[in-house]
Amino acid sequence: MTTELTVAERPPAPLLGRLWGFVFGPPLPARLPERVQATIKQEQDQTEILVSVLQLLAIAGFAALYILTPKAFDPQAVPFEPVPVTLTVYAGFILLRLWLAWQRRLAGWFLALSVVVDITVLMVTIWSFHLQYQEPAPIYLKAPTMLYAFILIALRALRFEPWLVLLAGTTAAAGWLVLVGYAVVAEGGAQITHDFATYAMSYQVLLGAEVDKVVSLMMVTLILTVGLVRARKLLFQAVSDQVAATELSRFFAPEVAGRIRESDIALEPGQAELRQAAILMVDLRGFTPLTHEIPPTEVMALLSEYQSRVVAAVTGHGGSIDKFMGDGILASFGATRPSTSFAADALRAVDALVASTTTWTMERRARGLPAAEVGAAVATGPVMFGTIGDESRLDYTVIGEPVNLAAKLEKHTKAEGVRALCAGDTYLLARRQGYKPRAPHRSLVRRTVAGVEEPADLVVLAPL
Repeated sequence: MTTELTVAERPPAPLLGRLWGFVFGPPLPARLPERVQATIKQEQDQTEILVSVLQLLAIAGFAALYILTPKAFDPQAVPFEPVPVTLTVYAGFILLRLWLAWQRRLAGWFLALSVVVDITVLMVTIWSFHLQYQEPAPIYLKAPTMLYAFILIALRALRFEPWLVLLAGTTAAAGWLVLVGYAVVAEGGAQITHDFATYAMSYQVLLGAEVDKVVSLMMVTLILTVGLVRARKLLFQAVSDQVAATELSRFFAPEVAGRIRESDIALEPGQAELRQAAILMVDLRGFTPLTHEIPPTEVMALLSEYQSRVVAAVTGHGGSIDKFMGDGILASFGATRPSTSFAADALRAVDALVASTTTWTMERRARGLPAAEVGAAVATGPVMFGTIGDESRLDYTVIGEPVNLAAKLEKHTKAEGVRALCAGDTYLLARRQGYKPRAPHRSLVRRTVAGVEEPADLVVLAPL
């Protein structure tokens, strides 16, 4: 018999593990979704292009400084200038890396090689100074060119790959130690001093100063590495959230998704705004019997074709899809964002969807495929637009009498034998807002609508 420990009863994590989490942040998920990895990889490839361009600009700047700076060559000797050759070869290597990055063919091993090459070129250039100026080797230990190592390390941070920064810093530190060792043993060995003034004004080597440089290189490297590990986790989380938000936004109208993203306060159930709006209810007639006659894949294909046409008509006239209810669709005009032409927009959308779905129905029947007619109705009035649900599950929707009336009018289209209806006052409002009917519309006076207490004046927007 086994007993599962509760969280409170479990032994604490080892001290080293907790310290690791404190320094480097919480662990990443065991596996990131492929689309998240692809997004990050694309960003890293673009960053590598940026790094290569910056290095080419740095090479150009260094070359310009080298050309413009006076050279203190021995007039009796043939000048030895390895820098131009080194920069030319190095620029060719960077161009190759830029091309590979542009083609998305930059492998990890080549990245590591390029880091080592970057540092090696810098160290060899510094080493060559004593040959160029025909002076003892310790002269290059005073060259400010060593500071370029920090630039190369920092450039690697742009890719958000901590191991590349660590490799650059470690290679730079090792390279500098090699240069110090060479300066100490070259030409029979340089004198080592412990006096800074003597070191500054002679070719003697102050080991403490060189150790400080190596320590600075490694400390900067370690700080950047820790920062990158933490930033990389935030990057992965941010990309994961962005991908999830992008996918989730497809479940909402664009206006609703925008409100969610831009909200300054946490969304809570019960938040609502009162708006004057038009509600459009659309339904696919005869859909339920069809689901028993055709395979499920064909049912879903039929639904998808129908919904795509309705969505295009609604969004094309400034409306928002509130929800899909099987074969029913609830849309609003002027609810998600205020509008002064909501009624006119709704009736224009009805005209567009009736024309589109009529053509679609005829095309399906011509191909011998099952088809269904579309019914629609519009009502206008004050609605509440906001969030409903509880803390664990929220939904944006519209609530109000126009929603109920539009649903009842849509059902009433069958009783009247028409495809689309609207309330009489809705039609008059739409005309005042600039709606121009494509053809004369028939009025239905004092019709009895199921669920509506008083007889209603209606207008036929589309006959059968």
